[in-house]
Amino acid sequence: MAENDWLNKDFYKTLGVSKDADEKEITKAYRKLARKYHPDINKTKEGEEKFKDISEAYDVLKDKDSRQKYDAIRSFGAGGARFTGGAGGGGFNAGDFSDIFGSMFGGGGGNGGSHIRFSTNGGGSHGAGFDDIFSMFGGGAGNGGFGGGRGYGDYSDGAYAGYRPAPHPEDGDDLSSKITLTFRQAVKGATVSLKAAGKKFKTKVPAGVKNGQKIKIAGKGKPGQHGGKPGDMYLTVTVTEDPKFTMDGKDLVMDLPITVGQAVDGAKISARDFDGNDVTFKVEKGTSSGEEVRVRGKGVETRTGTGDLVGRIQIRVPKHPTMGEKHAAKEFDKACGDFVEELATENTETK
Repeated sequence: MAENDWLNKDFYKTLGVSKDADEKEITKAYRKLARKYHPDINKTKEGEEKFKDISEAYDVLKDKDSRQKYDAIRSFGAGGARFTGGAGGGGFNAGDFSDIFGSMFGGGGGNGGSHIRFSTNGGGSHGAGFDDIFSMFGGGAGNGGFGGGRGYGDYSDGAYAGYRPAPHPEDGDDLSSKITLTFRQAVKGATVSLKAAGKKFKTKVPAGVKNGQKIKIAGKGKPGQHGGKPGDMYLTVTVTEDPKFTMDGKDLVMDLPITVGQAVDGAKISARDFDGNDVTFKVEKGTSSGEEVRVRGKGVETRTGTGDLVGRIQIRVPKHPTMGEKHAAKEFDKACGDFVEELATENTETK
């Protein structure tokens, strides 16, 4: 954008900052407004124009040199000068010089005022050149006069565009996905195939994953923009049930049926672990239903350690006992003495 348009625009007001705002305040104000009016978010014509204005203001105020030029031109213009485009590739006409230098030297450059001669090389009868007069703005008249041609080498093409600042990196959004695993895959871990942003990839699901657990897969979300980081994928896991085993943390849990005699006298109970290997549970005498016995190191193998195989005691009796079994059970209850009465009392307690 040409500097001779700066008189008519208050960039500080556009960004909503004070004239003594520092670079951080200016950048923060710009980013806040850009998020609100960016064409990808605000698709109205008004939003597009607003985004151009705030980008134009940020382009000028974010750079120390261009901000000094802007402040100087605005200060100079406040004294009555007016910059307008003229012929000859964006330079000034005679009327422009009259307006500009009338306030500087007390008289107009045209009819009825003091006549001042200028040269482009600093010469002339009064020794005043364009480069000297406009040095306060950081550039010479150069090709085609003040503001014409490319007299300001410190400006990039983007600055002339006015509303296209360098884009800021934007991180990609996160994605959500679901997957169903068998109980064995959950216990042992599995490599699964997934798809994100139109691309297939494989990832490792760790051993011991639980039903309903969410797994973060870094960098597999939507891609970032302008050098921003990609988002992440969050994978929600559903685990199918197993007819025999469940997981409790790193432990594998199974029911362990035993007889009344084994519970009373204690026993060694043979069983099969999750991999089908023989294991032996040691049941202490006087064990009741619901108590747990363990075989160490036969649970889920994770990176933080291996759990146990847990047997939950279930005392079983025949569904269709014979007369002899019934008689033996009654004799057993008699032999237990006060224990039967203690259980009866426990069942009737309300607190």
